[in-house]
Amino acid sequence: MLRFLLHRMLFALLVMWLVATSVFVLLRLSPGPVERVIAGPRASAETLAQIHHNLGLDQPVLTQYGAFLGGLAHGDLGYSYVNGTAVTALIGDRLPTTLCLVLGAAVLCFAGGVATGVLSAIRPHGRFDRISTGLVLVGLSTPSFLLALVLLQVFVGRAGELGLTFFEAGPPLQENFLRRMILPWVGLAFLMVAAYTRLTRGSMLEVLGADYVRTARAKGLPERRVTCAHALRSALSPVVAQFGVDVGVLIGSTIVTEQVFGLQGIGQLVYHSISVGDTPVIIGVTMLASLCVVAANLAVDVVHSFLDPRLRPD
Repeated sequence: MLRFLLHRMLFALLVMWLVATSVFVLLRLSPGPVERVIAGPRASAETLAQIHHNLGLDQPVLTQYGAFLGGLAHGDLGYSYVNGTAVTALIGDRLPTTLCLVLGAAVLCFAGGVATGVLSAIRPHGRFDRISTGLVLVGLSTPSFLLALVLLQVFVGRAGELGLTFFEAGPPLQENFLRRMILPWVGLAFLMVAAYTRLTRGSMLEVLGADYVRTARAKGLPERRVTCAHALRSALSPVVAQFGVDVGVLIGSTIVTEQVFGLQGIGQLVYHSISVGDTPVIIGVTMLASLCVVAANLAVDVVHSFLDPRLRPD
């Protein structure tokens, strides 16, 4: 198992290096001069040249590449072109909100999708299965931003009765903040709940028809034990594997969700940085998102190896 973890961690480091290199290359190919973003359109040629030198853009490409990788390795993401604040500070201020949004939506979509899919597969073509199938079709065909707007339209008028407060800043992990996150969680997770419901249902139906499941039933084991201890473990393998991929989808969807619900998170920071061309912030968020996706896939690989022993190394 230790060898398996070491192999996966080395692969994760390779992926992060490839992402960093791709970001550096794209930055070099960008046609827009960063000096104009910092100094403004009316800056003199001398000012632009001084900024160009201060940023090290007059150095050889390999020197710039080495400095770029060295800064990333030490957690130095540079400073914002707009306000001169350290990128790590800007991200650190907004990270708790986005982290709470992503983790809450991830738990909701995975747990809700798996539970609904299992219940649908236990009694296929029953009333619950037909209802869940209809909701799956609605969820898969509804864009997240449209669902977020509908949730606001329906619930914002009753915010006082429900104990919800919108468009009011507050520190994460407090009671009022968590109540405020209910609708963003639903808006972000609803589409993925539908996808995981369909994936779990199909996987469970396939496993429930396997020979070893019929053998377990023939031995007189309770149906609940057959479903949970035998069928569900095998059925979760493709679901867990897909979850590692969908972490990136969740992170990317926070831009729209935070804009609609007025959350001061990283998604809103990225939106503002793209609009003004604040390259260091964009790079910092890109590397953070890549790190989260790589870490999530590493965790998924470990969980997957426990669900399917055939994936473990000899």
